[in-house]
Amino acid sequence: MTRFIILFFLSFFFVKPLIADEGMWLPQLLSLMNEEDMHKKGLKITAEDIYDINNSSLKDAVVALNGGGCTAEMISSEGLMLTNHHCVDDLLQAHSSVEKNYLEEGFWAMSKSEELKNENLSATFLISIEDVTNRFADSLDNSLSESERSRKISEISKIIVKEKTDSTSFSARVKSFFGGNDFYLITYQIFKDVRLVGAPPSSIGKFGGDTDNWMWPRHTGDFSLLRVYMAPDGSPAEYSIENIPYKPKHHFPIQLDGVENEDFTMIMGYPGRTNRYLTSYGVQEALEITYPEIIDIRTKKLAIMKAGMNSSKKKKLQYAAKYSGISNYWKYYIGQSKGLKRMRVYDKKLAIENEFISWVGEGENKTTKKYIGVLDSLKEAYQKNKEIALVRTYLTEAIFQGAEILSFSYTMKNRINALPKEKEKRKIALKKIKTIAKEFYKNYDPEIDQELLSEMLEMYYENVPKPLHSSIFKKIENQLFGVKKLDFNYYAKNLFKKSYFSNEEKCLRFLKNPSKILVDKDPAYLTFSSIYNKYLEELYPTRKKIRSLMKKGNRLFVAGLQEMDTLRKFYPDANSTMRLTYGNVGDYKPGEAMLYDYYTTITGVMEKEDNTNEEFIVHPRLRELYQKKDFGIYADKDSSLRVNFISNNDITGGNSGSPVINAWGEIVGTAFDGNWEAMSGDIAFETKIQRTISVDIRYILFVIDKFANASYLIDEMTIAPRRNGIKAKQEEFKSENDLK
Repeated sequence: MTRFIILFFLSFFFVKPLIADEGMWLPQLLSLMNEEDMHKKGLKITAEDIYDINNSSLKDAVVALNGGGCTAEMISSEGLMLTNHHCVDDLLQAHSSVEKNYLEEGFWAMSKSEELKNENLSATFLISIEDVTNRFADSLDNSLSESERSRKISEISKIIVKEKTDSTSFSARVKSFFGGNDFYLITYQIFKDVRLVGAPPSSIGKFGGDTDNWMWPRHTGDFSLLRVYMAPDGSPAEYSIENIPYKPKHHFPIQLDGVENEDFTMIMGYPGRTNRYLTSYGVQEALEITYPEIIDIRTKKLAIMKAGMNSSKKKKLQYAAKYSGISNYWKYYIGQSKGLKRMRVYDKKLAIENEFISWVGEGENKTTKKYIGVLDSLKEAYQKNKEIALVRTYLTEAIFQGAEILSFSYTMKNRINALPKEKEKRKIALKKIKTIAKEFYKNYDPEIDQELLSEMLEMYYENVPKPLHSSIFKKIENQLFGVKKLDFNYYAKNLFKKSYFSNEEKCLRFLKNPSKILVDKDPAYLTFSSIYNKYLEELYPTRKKIRSLMKKGNRLFVAGLQEMDTLRKFYPDANSTMRLTYGNVGDYKPGEAMLYDYYTTITGVMEKEDNTNEEFIVHPRLRELYQKKDFGIYADKDSSLRVNFISNNDITGGNSGSPVINAWGEIVGTAFDGNWEAMSGDIAFETKIQRTISVDIRYILFVIDKFANASYLIDEMTIAPRRNGIKAKQEEFKSENDLK
């Protein structure tokens, strides 16, 4: 057990205790750190009921999709799994055609035989989390350089993982926490046969679109259903018609009581990444360099995509998931920038650092001596990183994630270079490359991508300092022909005309007899490699040194903070490992003379209806059910139908689809968003107004049952006994479905 386990995260103010709602807690430490406080807030079960490696517990029902990115939860004994609609956008798109658009129309399998197979989709279940910090203690001497330290960590981690997984079907990895001061062995079991069961139409699953994204009040049915399958012997297996539904160790009972203001809630899931220990230098870099450029680049990309999508149904389907992914974090960066400024996070970080410097003093004792100069080192590193941060932002956003032809040409180059010489192996490898190409071009439009290429190259040229331009920009400059303004459109048009990768027909023709030499000369690959190689050769070596300084500085800073304030409990930043956050349902005041209620109803959906705006179209079937007030047993005690609710739980990206759990361990909703006023949350938790937005489980069941007529799915769920006095026991619930 390490000294960091018994500590809590440092408050920004240093003068008042941290509100316990903040925190992404490690589930195996709840009994030691949080159980007492959780019970004070209303928890009715034990920490062991939540996390137990020997018996069934809540953690066994919480799933990481594809190892992270989204969370899901088991809601039946037959492998049925609930997550967000936006977590399956790409699946719905992959299964769709212009004639049968599941994104727009929704999809419902009316039997297990109709469920859809998905490539490259997995469900990861947590087996255990073990503290292995002591295994590293004697080997990580402070005299080691960061590269030496990383190599040593890798060596020891491989040994630990091998010991854990040999002769098992488990997967495992060692992950670092608290900036690399602590280490835990995380063991998983991964199931790779996950099928699509159901998803509402986008008019429900994405109701409000970009306009309502990150906003409250919200009226979005952001959910979907998947099913996990296993081999007949219970082991994980690739897709096979012989596979059977997975039997989870635990699945969540469903509570139809809903939630009221101040009710206890907890959320379990796989939050991606937070930077709560980020220094003032990091905040400054984000606000002055990284975020403004990302916002500008994405604004341009979204405008180009939107114009193309509006021109045809095919393009709209091809780019729907891509557009949604770019837009989500475009708005996030806008909101986070505003939040960081409004909360004066830079000033608060600076106050912490001044306190730290005062505590370190002149290093009069052994405790503080090792922290002398830590912040000076970090300040120097960020100063040196300014120019590199700008180039990396443009390299990532405008080149790697800009026009797809560039990154695709790079993928093809690597695949072709790796082709084996042996005839049969080469034939198999080529078949795989052709499959990759066909999948790529299914959701690709040359006209949109050509415009993206032109605009992204121009933005790179205009905003990256000229000494850091690659030779490809000199080639573009030479196209001037007496014209003062560079013609990036001309360059992009010629590139698409000559590249083997500008459309599917040309690419597949080239892949009949691919040539390394010809790929090297392809204008798309030449453009990409020119820009990327400039970065690798001239900036990456410097960045490696800077990153080492930052890594060491951050590790020592976090360790020092914990030693400085030994009376507090600390939680580690999110790193895509299972965490639990707890708190309460709650309304809030976003500003003067404003009060937001803690839930919304279907009436709000109808009030927002606007059939001239695709974001606010109401499906005729949903409107019909509303007009008839046909809400069944999913209605609230006042006969309304609740859609979304908010709680002060601490979540971030990766928690999408996480179960919202009540005091008895029953599911009451699924989390899908945060609120605009607290967008700074990944860096600074706002204790007064930070809210998680969730879909009420009753709205989810209403859509499945009343809207989609898929009540057979509800029949396999476990409905918990109700506690609010409404007569709707599980037997009555079943009998209502039997009448249909």
